[in-house]
Amino acid sequence: MDRMILVTGATGTTGSEVVRQLAARGEKVRALTRDPARARVPAAVETVRGDYADPDSLAAAMAGVTAAYLVSPPGPGAAHDTALVAAARAAGVRRLVKLSAIGSDDPATGPTVAWHGEGERVVRESGAQWTVLRPSSFASNALAWVESVRRGESVPNMTADGASGVIDPRDIAEVAVRALLDPGHAGRTYTLTGPTAISTPGQVAVLAEVLGRPLAVRNLTPDETRDFLRTAYGIDEAAVEDVLTGIAYLRDGRNATVTDDVPQVLGRPARSFREWAEDHKETFAAH
Repeated sequence: MDRMILVTGATGTTGSEVVRQLAARGEKVRALTRDPARARVPAAVETVRGDYADPDSLAAAMAGVTAAYLVSPPGPGAAHDTALVAAARAAGVRRLVKLSAIGSDDPATGPTVAWHGEGERVVRESGAQWTVLRPSSFASNALAWVESVRRGESVPNMTADGASGVIDPRDIAEVAVRALLDPGHAGRTYTLTGPTAISTPGQVAVLAEVLGRPLAVRNLTPDETRDFLRTAYGIDEAAVEDVLTGIAYLRDGRNATVTDDVPQVLGRPARSFREWAEDHKETFAAH
C-alpha cells in the first residue's frame, strides 16, 4: 500500500514546514486547508479543503491516508481533535502525530494550554500508533516584533526576564516528519526545546547583535499587557484573563525547561535562537 501522509494546519508555522520537508523526501503528501486555491505548497503536494466543523470534508481528506499530522486550533475543549481522530479512525489511519504544547499537563499554564491536554487524551485513545509533540515557545514568535525593530522602536515585553526553551519551528517539523515516517516513535511524548532557555530581553539582544544595531526592550505593566493583547493581537475581553495566566507562567520562569528530545530524535543539536535570527535577518532589516 502506498504511503499517503495528511498534514492538517498545512499553511501554518509548523504544518507548512512539515509539508515542505515531506515533499523534499519524495513522500506523497496531502495538505488540508480551508482554502486550497490560496495554499502555496510544493508542486507535487495534493491540497484538499477541510473544516474541523465539517465531518464530510475530514472524511474525504483522511481517505487513503496512512499517517496524519494533527494541528488543532484552540477549543472548545478537544472538539477539533475529536473530529480529526474520528475521521482518522473511520479511514483506518495507522499513525497520528499531534502537535501539542509544553506544559499541557500543568494546570498552572491556564486554559489556553490546557485544551491541548484534552486533545492528547483523545489521540492516545484513538487506537492508532500515536506520538505527541510538546514544543516550547516558537522562535518565530519574534516575528511579531518586526515592525517595531524596523522602525527602531522598543520591543514590547510581556514576560519580564522569564526564560523559555525557545525552539526553531523547523526542528519541530523535522521531529514530526521522523515520527510520521520512522519506527520507534509510537507511544512517545516529546518535549521539544531549543538548546538553552532565553528570555525576551535575551532574544532582543541576540537580534541586536545579528542586525548590528542597538535594540531596546520596553517592559509592559499588567495593565499595558492587557491592552496590548486586545489591540495588537485582537484577543477579546473574555479570553484575555486566560492568556494572562499563561503569560504569568512564562514571566515567573516556569517555562525555562530544556530537554534533549530534539537531539535524541534528530541526532544533532537543536537550533539556537541565534541560528534562527541569522536565517531571518533580512526580515528584520529596515526598508
